[in-house]
Amino acid sequence: MPIIESSPGVSLAHETFGDPGDPAVLLVAGFSAQLISWHEDFCRALAARGRHVIRYDNRDCGLSTRFDEHPVDMGDFIASVSAGDIPSALAMVPYSLRDMADDGLGLLTALGIERAHVVGSSMGGMIAQTMAIADPARVLTLTSMMSSTGEPGYGGSSPEAQAVLLGPKPAGRAGYVAAAEREMVWASKRYGDPAALRALAAASYDRAHHPAGVGRQIGAMVLGGSRADALRELRVPTLVIHGLDDTLIDPSGGERTADLVPGAELLLIPDMGHDRPRELWPELIDALVAHTGRARGDGDRA
Repeated sequence: MPIIESSPGVSLAHETFGDPGDPAVLLVAGFSAQLISWHEDFCRALAARGRHVIRYDNRDCGLSTRFDEHPVDMGDFIASVSAGDIPSALAMVPYSLRDMADDGLGLLTALGIERAHVVGSSMGGMIAQTMAIADPARVLTLTSMMSSTGEPGYGGSSPEAQAVLLGPKPAGRAGYVAAAEREMVWASKRYGDPAALRALAAASYDRAHHPAGVGRQIGAMVLGGSRADALRELRVPTLVIHGLDDTLIDPSGGERTADLVPGAELLLIPDMGHDRPRELWPELIDALVAHTGRARGDGDRA
């Protein structure tokens, strides 16, 4: 697995698919999700449609740089946020969503890629939005998938989904893998697959299990603040994708994103939750190819 320095002190594990001569599509993973959350078969299918696909581990996840010298006590963090003591909460977290966005842009630079189509899922969508806001000249198109704007009142979680997201996970491999089935609470009602959840959990545990990074990533996400004003000024061609079954980030998060970004296209997908079921890959890949193809002007080269 290639690991490359994206900025001083931060190195990112990454993998590429397809012809480097094709337009680059950077896939940004979500909260605590390793690059393998973008399934290899999905990446290969997108690459076969004339795209140079890059997936990577965010900092504090997988095989990328870890910040274990900055432990975050989630109890103290949540208490500070709940009490409105944002300065104390900020002091606990060693980096921000902007830092994570700069990681992605730095990876493109290290790979010799000047501009790319950026696709982010969940927290990855927040990072992708931040990349486009911070350096729009480098983002050919933005796709924000099952994400939100950072504003209160949009993209909320159901109590059941929030409990699973923030609840403790078993320390041992067997318990960790079995507990992955709890994520069915936000999966597609029609296509949700407990076996696929267990398989991803097992592969993630075996590849690079790193629970200590979870607190720092969630801190960066929670403290990211509203991107509403910046999204109103964004002039990057934008596609927003959201599943109607999503209970982790309610579809209002995607709807709000599309409302704010001038000219954004909104794709609401029935039978999709906070997941990417294999059955929906053809629709998702078609949408990505069409969106990135319009920006390129030459469409699907397959």
